[in-house]
Amino acid sequence: MPRKLLTASAVTLATVAGAAGAYASMTSSGPKMGPQMTLERPAFQGYYDGHKDTYLNTDVSSRPEARAMHINYAPVLKTVPLKSAPEIYLVEGKAATGQLAVFGSEPGESSYSPVWKETILTWKASAKPVLIKSDTQIGQLEKKGGLAERSTSIRLNCPIIKVGKG
Repeated sequence: MPRKLLTASAVTLATVAGAAGAYASMTSSGPKMGPQMTLERPAFQGYYDGHKDTYLNTDVSSRPEARAMHINYAPVLKTVPLKSAPEIYLVEGKAATGQLAVFGSEPGESSYSPVWKETILTWKASAKPVLIKSDTQIGQLEKKGGLAERSTSIRLNCPIIKVGKG
């Protein structure tokens, strides 16, 4: 069966290859994951506390979203408890130019997990969208009445592979 080659940025390729190399060297005398290989895949950016983090989108608990995003459908992700998964906020409908996903945590924090609760944000008709860069900002915009939040039961497996700088 031929392998599919997905495109990605050089930074993503280097990050994935570097992580694999680091793992291989750490486990030279321990259990092996298998032969090391280089894989290219698309990476995305999202905001966390005002800076951009880079993440991979690999699996989702919604079959329609899996088809739309060309990623794995993983229904077992629905069993991840709400309290165990931080939120990933996605703006639906009108949005400010340059709007990205917004994370509720990142690697290095005790609440970080690569499995996220999908939360949908929508701007009210009378509101002028602004660029949202943090979960704290989301709370402030909701209190002002211009932004609405809708929780879903969808879980996304989107590990953050590179933390940006503040």
